Amino acid sequence: MRTSDGPWIESGELHCSGLIEIERKTWGEALDLSSGQDYYDLTKTVSSERGACPLLTVQPSRALMDEKFQIVIMNLLPNQKVTLHSLHQSEDKDFWEAYGHYVSDKHGTVTVAKDRCLGGTYDGTEQMGLIWSMRPIPGSRSGLRLRKTNVLTPMVIHISVYGGHLSQGFSQITPLATSVTERWYVTPGVQRVNVREKGVRATLFLPPGPGPYPGVLDLWGGGGGLVEYRSSLLASHGFASMALEYLAPEELRTAEVDVAYFEKAYQILQNHPKVQSNRMAMLGLSFGSAVTLSMAAYSKVIKPQCCVCISGSHVFPVNKSLFEVFEDMKKYMDRVVMNEENQVIHRGIILPIPSDPALKVDVGKIKCPLLLVNAGDDQNWASVESAEDMEMMMEKAGNRHLLTVLTYPDAGHLIEPPYTPHFRASNFILQDLKQKIVMLWGGQTKPHAYAQEDAWEKILGFLQQHLYFSSKAKL
Repeated sequence: MRTSDGPWIESGELHCSGLIEIERKTWGEALDLSSGQDYYDLTKTVSSERGACPLLTVQPSRALMDEKFQIVIMNLLPNQKVTLHSLHQSEDKDFWEAYGHYVSDKHGTVTVAKDRCLGGTYDGTEQMGLIWSMRPIPGSRSGLRLRKTNVLTPMVIHISVYGGHLSQGFSQITPLATSVTERWYVTPGVQRVNVREKGVRATLFLPPGPGPYPGVLDLWGGGGGLVEYRSSLLASHGFASMALEYLAPEELRTAEVDVAYFEKAYQILQNHPKVQSNRMAMLGLSFGSAVTLSMAAYSKVIKPQCCVCISGSHVFPVNKSLFEVFEDMKKYMDRVVMNEENQVIHRGIILPIPSDPALKVDVGKIKCPLLLVNAGDDQNWASVESAEDMEMMMEKAGNRHLLTVLTYPDAGHLIEPPYTPHFRASNFILQDLKQKIVMLWGGQTKPHAYAQEDAWEKILGFLQQHLYFSSKAKL
């Protein structure tokens, strides 16, 4: 739940004043804004030919990752060509950038929210293009993916404006002006709680205030690990969200993770004093969707009020240990192919969708509203074909009215929170084979960015409808 005052609304402007001081307030630990300092000298600006100093503002300078910002450049010459450039150093010390070409209006102003970008890593009128089109700078390691690990610190982005239309060499040129913006995954007051109970490993995020709040059990996919940034954002929007770790070779053996593990996790969240026990949901991405569908259909313990599944499938029910599920998957590995760039196309492993009911989750048994979010160019999982089969199964069972399907053409498998940069392919560790590969996720950058923004809005609306405003799911 965001506020409209305090640290959310601060000008991010830097202007010609000799030595520029950057205010460094944070919601948590003190932030070192020197990241990338050798890449840019933030204390220097140059004036335009008419003597006025170009002024770059980014507002708000501190905001949630899923909030839009306003970027305005003033004091330019009329019809002056400029390049806007964003730079971020990841927690792995890799540099990411995006840039766009603009021409100022007759008043010497560029307003990104309404002016057209003429080229760069994005084009068109795109208010957040400097974030979602980010990519590793030339010469970076291959197969990178930008993911926030420590959600208690911000994603710090340096935004600069340069004279002319540039496409490279930003580190060798002094910008006309630079601003720093912080993109957070937690709103002020969100609590982060480590969960190590009954063998369950998770992180619980609680919204500010006394509660109680609706609960969301958040499951990521087959990449494993404890991924927190989606749950922290959900808590910032009023949900007690628990990011669950269920694939971690060091601590959790797949032979020991089964239905009981997910049921214990659900109960831990449900029994928390700040959680409304009768207003619970499950949210899964990729393999996490298979878990979500299986629990909703078969579990006697997990009885969610609604479920959200992103880029998933009902094939390979999770009704046994994860080790056994992965062993079943290995039988179909011959359907996995590799393209000419040595990128793995995984989606064929479940194609054609089996007709044998024993090989699929019986989604006809699901008794709560279900939202499926799918990508039209998903190269990792046949989620669109799965959704079509689920729709037929639910129609036959009489619970089709509980199903909502969103399909985004030209989006890829990894539909994440808004403005997360698009990754058509990235490095990936196959949990079952312990093998490093390059996985093809699919999607095109601009349609994928649209899918992430639209889907997130609809996911939040779906959760609010069924956890905040609906007394109970109706069959």
